[in-house]
Amino acid sequence: MVPHSAEKEGCLTLLSPAKVNLFFRVLRRRTDGYHEIASLYQAVSLFDEMTLSLAERDALFCSDPEIPTDQTNLVFKALDAFRKKTGILTPIQIDLQKRIPIQAGLGGGSGNAATLLYGVNRLTGAGLTDRDLAEIASTFSSDAPFFFSAGSAYCTGRGEILENVSAPPKVPIWIAKPLQGLSTPLVFRHCQAEGFTPRDPRAYLERALSGQLEMFNDLEVPAFHLLPMLGELKRELLASGFSQVTMTGSGTALLCLGAFPREKEFSDVQFYPISFIQRRDKSWYEYRGI
Repeated sequence: MVPHSAEKEGCLTLLSPAKVNLFFRVLRRRTDGYHEIASLYQAVSLFDEMTLSLAERDALFCSDPEIPTDQTNLVFKALDAFRKKTGILTPIQIDLQKRIPIQAGLGGGSGNAATLLYGVNRLTGAGLTDRDLAEIASTFSSDAPFFFSAGSAYCTGRGEILENVSAPPKVPIWIAKPLQGLSTPLVFRHCQAEGFTPRDPRAYLERALSGQLEMFNDLEVPAFHLLPMLGELKRELLASGFSQVTMTGSGTALLCLGAFPREKEFSDVQFYPISFIQRRDKSWYEYRGI
């Protein structure tokens, strides 16, 4: 993994981070079919790695054979949206090393698309601002605009309205990812917002930024209905000693707050130690160690 972005003439290598939702409130279903949400998004130290090269034709190569490398991949939608905005048609080769689990609620695909936008903007000298790139990202993704924040953001609308906030205090936190995945559209299709526990997301935001992190996710209700083992895993993780366990995004990854219970073993669950990361203005995400 590259600790920072690496660039040489016609070629740029960048880290593509995951995101987590420290809380996720679903407010209502909108007339456009999306759901109105309010969530505290946070970039974390779990990365894919993307190398972009000027080329003779567009191409995507991926280390994970399960990831489609045709025009259905979100990075190509990002590239098409960039071209429509700028008129720059330079062919790009994309080499993607995948480490972020898919169907996990970690925003891996959206992060890849955002990283593509940032990288192509730099490689071609298009000169678009972060705000420009976030607006482009919002045309094809609800999560991709977040990655143009400072790394911690209160997100509303369908997720594309960003309010940069200070980073929550550092805490010991893990991602627990079972083998099973869930489709985001499927989870939202089973989402009945009117039945969720009433909560004021602004109050949760204020407490989180003052060091009183209380995690929750309304999407656990439909996700646990679709995949009951996920609810069982959450109960096992809490019983093992984690102080809080909450699903991120539409799942199936679970955020586990507290020290790792060394005496407990979980079969078919991958654990990732993470830390909260930030992005410097006019730069991209870097890895400085946990």
